[in-house]
Order: sequence, then C-alpha cells, then structure tokens
Amino acid sequence: MAVSPPPVEMGIKAPGFVLPGVDGRTWSLAEAKGRNGTVVVFICNHCPYVKGVIDRLVADAKALAEDGVAFVAISSNDVAAYPEDSFDNMKAFAARHAFPFPYLYDESQAVARAYRAECTPDYFGLDAEGSVQYRGRLDEGRKDPPPAGTRRELLEAMRLVARTGKGPADQIPSIGCSLKWKDAA
Repeated sequence: MAVSPPPVEMGIKAPGFVLPGVDGRTWSLAEAKGRNGTVVVFICNHCPYVKGVIDRLVADAKALAEDGVAFVAISSNDVAAYPEDSFDNMKAFAARHAFPFPYLYDESQAVARAYRAECTPDYFGLDAEGSVQYRGRLDEGRKDPPPAGTRRELLEAMRLVARTGKGPADQIPSIGCSLKWKDAA
C-alpha cells in the first residue's frame, strides 16, 4: 500500500546515528554529511517505488556532490519478513546501481523511528548545520519515469539549501511503500 509521510517541522535538528554500511565501514551522520548539506534517504531493495527512482536518485546524488551536498541511504525494513532487504542484498543493490554514497543498515529501526520515517523512499534534506530543510520528493515520477521536462524537485531544493541554508516553501511529500516495522516483542 502506498503511503506518504506527514509534513515535518522545518529547522529541527536531524537525529544523529551510527550505523554499519555495505562498504564495511561504520558511519555516523557527522562522517557522512556534506559541507553545504546532506540528504538522508530511507530506502530498501524490494520497494517498487525505490526501484522506479533509484537511477535518478543516484544521478542527482552525483550532481549534488558538486554543490557540496552529500547523500546517505538507510534501510530500516524488517529483513525477517522481507529477506530481499537483507544486508547481503543491500550490498548487491548498491553495487548494481553504483551508489556514490553510503548505504547503511538500521537493524534496530531506531534511526527510522527517530526521523519519523514513513515510507521508502523518504527524503530528509539537511542544511550544513544538520537541520531539516526539505521533506519532499525526488520528482513527480513514482514507479515509472516522470514526463519529459519534469522538475528535479530534490535537486533544486538542495541546491537552494546549499546556497541559502533554507529549503523551498512549497514541498510535495514523497510517496512509497510503508516502512516494514518489526512486530513489537
């Protein structure tokens, strides 16, 4: 079932984290951040919405790196219920799509809960100080590519954040599959 996240209060400090990456490193938000901003995106391997945007997401991450904006992707899904999202499969997914950014595993789901992530993909655009300035979508494409000439909303928003420290006033929420939460013990 497709879900869309609720708006988030702009300017709140993004929660920190320390998570293992598919590259064998352990990453903190401080280590992953860019000099002019950071995009923290919650994704997974099996979601058709993620599969529909992943190549555009990688392209925009590469373009934003030139503006001093870094990306970090986090998978928080319950891998017992969704084995396609396992850490080994995360490694293969990142390699297949040539991720130029860390792909991290939130096994406890504590980071997703701290961010109040709702869906995959769910984008959090942070300014240079780590405050949330964007919680929108990549573009108007969902499972299929968007129409020709579509605005690159995340790219434009994060370039604005890199220049001014503030995100756009109008932000359209992402849409995707719900995060797959573990059953409460």
